[in-house]
Amino acid sequence: MKVLQQSVDKLNAILKVEIKSEDYQNKVKTSLEKYRKSAKVPGFRPGKVPFGMIEKQYGKSVLAEELNKLANDSLYKYITEEKLEILGNPIPTEDEKFKGDMENPGDFEFAYEIGFSPKFDIPISSRKSIEYFAVKVDDKLISSQIEDLRRRYGKMESTPEVGEKDMVLGLFRELDASGEPKENGVENNSTISMEFLKDKKAIKSIMGMKVDDSLVLDPKTVAKDDKDLASMLGIEEATLADLSNKFKFTVNDVKRMELAELNTDLYDKLFPNQNVSSEEEMKAKVVADLENMFKTDSDRLFTQTVYDFLMEKTKMALPEAFLKRWIKLSNEKPIDDETLNKEFDSYLKSMKWQLIQGKIFKENDIQISNEEVMEFTKSLLISNYAQYGMPAPEDKELTETAMRLLKDKEQVNGIYDRITEKKLSDYFQANVPMKEKKLSYDDFVKKASKK
Repeated sequence: MKVLQQSVDKLNAILKVEIKSEDYQNKVKTSLEKYRKSAKVPGFRPGKVPFGMIEKQYGKSVLAEELNKLANDSLYKYITEEKLEILGNPIPTEDEKFKGDMENPGDFEFAYEIGFSPKFDIPISSRKSIEYFAVKVDDKLISSQIEDLRRRYGKMESTPEVGEKDMVLGLFRELDASGEPKENGVENNSTISMEFLKDKKAIKSIMGMKVDDSLVLDPKTVAKDDKDLASMLGIEEATLADLSNKFKFTVNDVKRMELAELNTDLYDKLFPNQNVSSEEEMKAKVVADLENMFKTDSDRLFTQTVYDFLMEKTKMALPEAFLKRWIKLSNEKPIDDETLNKEFDSYLKSMKWQLIQGKIFKENDIQISNEEVMEFTKSLLISNYAQYGMPAPEDKELTETAMRLLKDKEQVNGIYDRITEKKLSDYFQANVPMKEKKLSYDDFVKKASKK
């Protein structure tokens, strides 16, 4: 057997596999002998069927199978030995013709298309810095966080009138066109959270109300969306279309969150066994926690920013015609040209990133070991136990659970993706010059939401 490479261009080539009759004759004969031993033909005892009869019945299919095996083995041996970096797998040439005669077997030649992985450079340079966005932990943010912590351990108390962050408990009663309670209309006790209202007119009309005060409003103005509106009125979402836009709302009670006092009792609840005993120490702890929390977000945003930069600046050409044919031939389900063309840009983008990521890993000897996968999986399990307030089991049980989890292909892929992302993030932070830019929390959220 011999494999010849015929260049088409920098990204494409044809591999021709030449198979001589002596390469396959013994293999075909051996396979037919196996058929002969197990064949059940009326009039013949098992294993005594004439070889010629077996050859006539199974010869072509066995020959085709052996030729296919030899061609594939030769292809991949050649690709390995010649260290060809290809995309996808070799596919039969478009005309799918081969040289040879299946009726009178002699020498055969099969031709396959291959697409080369492109040569490209990673545009990471010590001369080019990329912005690293960090949250500015200012007094406003610190005060807001401390207030949230105090709310968490605060108490709800009744208050005389509605304020801007109060919870208003009351009765919604549907009205008819004349402003009277609608017969068989919707009537439900529910709450309005002032803190989350967006409609300025509704906020203004409810502010200052007292117990037993009433007003007419459109319930949509005090609901987040249709699902929230249906829940607030105690009805099915499907019936909202038939609903009146006028409801009488009567206040039954007004609840206000009384913030927990800043004292050692609160400090111990928030920071157990951390020796926090004063407002200043609490503030320092809050600052450290915020900075640590936002660093994770900043790292993730930086990784995304570097990804965008590399996708834009890395120049590479791909063998698109070959890839389209390869996708169609290798796809589990048939895919038509219209669907393929619609999704092809997304496919190319994904392949480009895989090539960039693969080059970074290869050039920097970044690897993912089985031990790392196991330890990462165990850490995920420990986090899950902690989330539900449960202690993690002994290491033996934890390892057994992780092994069962890693038998799920989807779970394994997700875990590898997360480890890969972490290794890339570490690599970027160590090798890509950063230009730190402080943003307010709101601006940081806006920036992150655009990625």
